Amino acid sequence: MRKGETLHFKLFPGKSFRDLLEHNRVALQMAWDAELLVKTALNLDVELSFESDGQYRWISNLPGWLGKVQCRRELWKDELGTTEVLKCEFFPEKELAGNVQQVPFTRADCILVEMAVLFTRYLVKPTSELKNKILDLYALYKHLGGNSDAVEYIVRHLD
Repeated sequence: MRKGETLHFKLFPGKSFRDLLEHNRVALQMAWDAELLVKTALNLDVELSFESDGQYRWISNLPGWLGKVQCRRELWKDELGTTEVLKCEFFPEKELAGNVQQVPFTRADCILVEMAVLFTRYLVKPTSELKNKILDLYALYKHLGGNSDAVEYIVRHLD
């Protein structure tokens, strides 16, 4: 959420959580590729080229910002249980122009992202309800012509 010139966000435990504890200089970048968003969120292999200036590292050609992040640890409780989260504030220092064409998400793209969100919750607390929601979305995704390695990864990793 944007507040004035800063961006506020929350991170749950995972790779980005651990990375942010070690490095407070980050790149926040935008992508209009649902498959890229899902694969990076699930830490799956993607082919990307990076640039660096010694302090920051960012994905080539994606727009965004370089800046510092300040975080504090807090407990988070929901229906999945209790965990520690990082509540963060991003202070932009430099804009990255990028040159990626903005392509609107298709219905299948939206379903792909929703499946990934549900899958991350499933990994924390596997339930038949979450599994069934994911499988229902999978059927709709395929019906809409979706074809993603990430979706197949998600379905293969349901218990």
